[in-house]
Order: sequence, then C-alpha cells, then structure tokens
Amino acid sequence: MSTEIINKVYPETIKILSDLIGFKTISGEDNNELINYCDDKLKKIGAVSFKTSDDKKKRTNLFASLKSKNGSNKKSIIFSGHTDVVPVSKNWKTDPFVATLIDDKIYGRGSCDMKGFIACTLAMAPILSNMKLDRDIHFSYTFDEETACQGAPLLIEELKKRNFNNSLCIVGEPTNMKIIDAHKGCYEYTTYFEGLAGHGSSPDKGVNAVEFATKYINKLLHLREILKEKSPKNSIFDPPYTTLQIGGISGGIARNVIADKCKVDWELRPIVKSDGVFVNNEMDKFVNEELLPEMKKIHPNSKIEKEVIGEIIGFERESDSEACELVAKITGDNSRDSVSFGTEAGLFQEIGISTVVCGPGSIEQAHKVNEYVSVEQIKKCLGFINEIRNY
Repeated sequence: MSTEIINKVYPETIKILSDLIGFKTISGEDNNELINYCDDKLKKIGAVSFKTSDDKKKRTNLFASLKSKNGSNKKSIIFSGHTDVVPVSKNWKTDPFVATLIDDKIYGRGSCDMKGFIACTLAMAPILSNMKLDRDIHFSYTFDEETACQGAPLLIEELKKRNFNNSLCIVGEPTNMKIIDAHKGCYEYTTYFEGLAGHGSSPDKGVNAVEFATKYINKLLHLREILKEKSPKNSIFDPPYTTLQIGGISGGIARNVIADKCKVDWELRPIVKSDGVFVNNEMDKFVNEELLPEMKKIHPNSKIEKEVIGEIIGFERESDSEACELVAKITGDNSRDSVSFGTEAGLFQEIGISTVVCGPGSIEQAHKVNEYVSVEQIKKCLGFINEIRNY
C-alpha cells in the first residue's frame, strides 16, 4: 500500500517542488508568494492557518493545521521547514530557479535545502486529510532561517501563546532521512566602527576605522584559540569545540584616505551557551576598556557598535526523546548523530516540544552550485510521512 501511495503522489510532489523552486525566496527577500501558494493548497483540504510576519510584512511564516477526526490524545506532529534559500553564484549547469530532472536528480536552488521536504509535506497533506487522523498534523514554514533564524522566533512566540507544547516536531533539513538529535548553536554578528577621516599623509590626525577593526579581529582570533582549549571531553561534535569565524571585513574609500568607517562580519558556533557568553563578555570588555578609549582620545565621537544578526540556540541531545523514538520506529533505524550546521530545532525544543531533525537529501549538496535532491530521497520522505498515520 505504501508503494502505491508513493507512486501516486510522486508526480504531484515533483510538480510542487518545481513550483517552489520557481519562487526566488532568497533570504531577506519577499516570500509571500510562496507562503500564499502553500497556504492555498492546505486550506483547500480543510487546514486552518495563521501567519506571522516581519515589520514590513514582506517576509512571512505560515503555520497550518489538519485536525484529527476522532479527538485522540496523541501528541500532534509538526512538519517544520524554512522557505528561504541562499543566493546563487555562477557556473550552474542549469537555471537554478527552474527544477531540472537529470539522472534521477532534481536540480535547483533549494531542492535539497529544503524545498524538497516542504514539497513532500504538501503533496502528502491531501492523503493525510482523507484518513481518519488520530492526531493533529501541523505544517510550519518559516522565513530567513539561513540568516540566523530570523523568522522562526516570531512563530515560536505565537506557538507559546497557543500552548503548542503538546507536540512532536520533525525539522526536515537534509539528513538522508537519518536521525539528527543535536547540533551547535549559531551566533551571527556585525560590528561597526566609526572613526575620523583625513588625508593619508597624516594618519595621526584621523581615527582609522579599518585599523581598529583589525585589532578587533585579532582579539577574536585570540579567543578562537582559547575556545579550542576549552573543548570538553567526549564532545559529540566535529570539530569538538566552539568555532569562531571571520566572515568579512569592509571599509575605506581610497588608499590615500583615512578610513572613517568599517564593518566586520563574524560568527560563533557554540557547543555550550557559556562559550557564547564568554566571547561576548570578553569582546565587550576589550572594546569598552581598550579600543574605544583609544579612538576617543583623538575623536570623541568615535563609535564601535555590535549588531546581533541572530543567536540560534543549539539543539541538545536528550536521552529520552519522543520525536527520535517515533522516527526510529518508522524508519527502523535507531542510530543518532550530531551535526555542526544549525537548524530551527533548538527553538522548538526550548518551548518543550520534543524535536528531531530528519529530512531528504544530503547537506553535502546544500548551498552549492548545482544543488540537487535525489528522486530516491524524495520517495523515502514520502514513504516516511505516509507511515506516520500508523504510529
């Protein structure tokens, strides 16, 4: 029966995936067209939904629900996926925003991360709605996960108000349909430096923002070495310590002009929350006690300001996880693993929702030129969703 359903639903899944890839939902850009597409499909089969948006209503989260037919006390299931994708670069062999099937691989930006999972949930939704569901099924589609999970916290806050903690959550990030039960956090920052411009021939009369930014970076790199030494014994992560990375630096307008502005993009991947606290405290102390006073000696209006782009909490391993146990029963695979990339799983876990990361495709294909998801993985995901009704 499962094979028959998969074969029946597969063509529609590919059609939906093709539609989803066609929406250019790059992080930070308007995703309403895709969200409305998903909302319309789910409402047609009786789902009820609500949305949460950013201040300008350009980026929106969707949470839709199919209610059980017999009022069972089983915990509801949340299928969670993000709608945004990372930008595309050159050298694609196909149009990144047109789904293209080649050798049983579906190419397109977001095919793997993670529109393939969303397509599977949407394609299976009518099948689930026609069954006598003994638990509620929810569909959570968020914006801007790729930029420090900016959308999900708005949705999570609404779920808290509506007491959605009696649920299990399956975050469909690409894991080859394997259970992932832990990952590091992801803290993203941009630090801005504002000094005093001047002629390059008189560097002492200005405050070079680029030079102070390099001092800031050197301090971060020093802390990075300390974090390596703080690696706990029996760490489940690879690498086994909190990582720190400088993503970019930009400033100045010409070689012969003292740069009055500069910015540094950097990130942390904490294995424990205390590492994030440690780095931020050390950097704030360094700025307030050393860097900024040195800048203000020459120019009292000098500034150093840190912007928090996002602080994604980690996903902690739990010895007794209902969500992991459910997935293991369905797949027959009891193995569990951890990853270094971040997801929205920790946000659901933080409000008491048992959560697991499990979805089609491999992270090895995500964010790359010629991103793809295999037909085999799509069919495995469809089979998995279909089997949920038996548990």
